[in-house]
Amino acid sequence: MFSKKARKGKLDTLNAKHVLIVEDNPHLRRILAGALEQRGYTISEATTGDEAIVTASKENPKLILLDLTLPDMTGTEAARALKQNPQTAHIPIIGCSAHFGSEWREQALRSGMVGYVQKPVPLKEIEAIIEQFILLER
Repeated sequence: MFSKKARKGKLDTLNAKHVLIVEDNPHLRRILAGALEQRGYTISEATTGDEAIVTASKENPKLILLDLTLPDMTGTEAARALKQNPQTAHIPIIGCSAHFGSEWREQALRSGMVGYVQKPVPLKEIEAIIEQFILLER
């Protein structure tokens, strides 16, 4: 599933604020995508790990927000696949999950993610994290 901008064929993949949201919960995905779009981000969406891998390869987002619990694979498996692919290895990945505990953060970081946040995450915090990694890439 892609954002409205992607469906209309107007996705600006060169946008410095292009974020791929990988979340299987449609309600959470719509809230996050809508809020970030209102703040000037270009958003792509995926609902599975496989879809995330394909979308990231095609669209080259500047950052990926990746749920750790997906219907087809874990977020850590998806992150490892993204980091092994030369087309997507450079993209920073932030793990997002409702799972609590340091073991989840450690799994996320071991899989190649640059950070981990626990849901629900205040939107201002997500935006600050995204901006931090987008600025580091520049």
